[in-house]
Amino acid sequence: MQCREPEAPLAKLLKFRGSDGNTGLTVLVRLNDGQITEELLEADSEKDIITVEFRQTDGTLITFLSDFKRVSINPTKCISTTAAIELENKKGQSQYQALCFISHLDHGELIPSEAMARLRQKNPHVVRSADERCSVEQFTMNAALNMSRSWHLSTHIHNVCRDARDLVYTRQQDVKYWLEKGVEGSVFDVFPQSLNVTDLQSCSSTTDPWQPCACSYRLNLEWFPCQLKYCRGQGSNPYKCGIKSCSKGYRFDFYMPHKQLCLWDEDNYYP
Repeated sequence: MQCREPEAPLAKLLKFRGSDGNTGLTVLVRLNDGQITEELLEADSEKDIITVEFRQTDGTLITFLSDFKRVSINPTKCISTTAAIELENKKGQSQYQALCFISHLDHGELIPSEAMARLRQKNPHVVRSADERCSVEQFTMNAALNMSRSWHLSTHIHNVCRDARDLVYTRQQDVKYWLEKGVEGSVFDVFPQSLNVTDLQSCSSTTDPWQPCACSYRLNLEWFPCQLKYCRGQGSNPYKCGIKSCSKGYRFDFYMPHKQLCLWDEDNYYP
């Protein structure tokens, strides 16, 4: 993971709140366009999940859910909802679209849910800046998920991705990984070679509104706790003394049956 220190570190905010057994943080972050938004991070240590959610300036809602419980069931860290990012983009006043992207969680990508649940507040009115900025991770989403059988991967996918309906994507490399671990093949629908994203014309350059094309979406997760910090006291054993925060960019390339369904590639629009 290629990261760099922020150019001008800012003071940080941890605003504690809890509801329905969950504990969470509401943090202020600065988006790419310079606007400031609230980012809600919730941890449920019983269900062993972490949710990060924020709304972009244009109204797009981003939801990032990590299901750690699958680790205890499958020691190979088969986590289905790490990249389950739900995107709602309104066009006009009557139309919106939702997408969902599923992948397994890399080891050490986030702090454990029980550690997240113990975070408390400091400096409640200051914009947060990440300790490390990570390079953009690119995902070629060349398979679809059968929502009616998504519980084989995570019981939370149906709730997070319910508005995306048929637009729930994953990667062939993740499909292969899950199949090797015993997940049923009926959970996935791998696209034929003719619909390979890398071979399709981009939606932004396609003139026919009914032509299949490769749609792209980019987003930044501006702040999330990525590692625990350890300090040494007078004894020999280190102890937990804080967190390190990261920001990370994602790019998703995925198949769309019609150009008109790819709202974000119009006019080369990216958030």
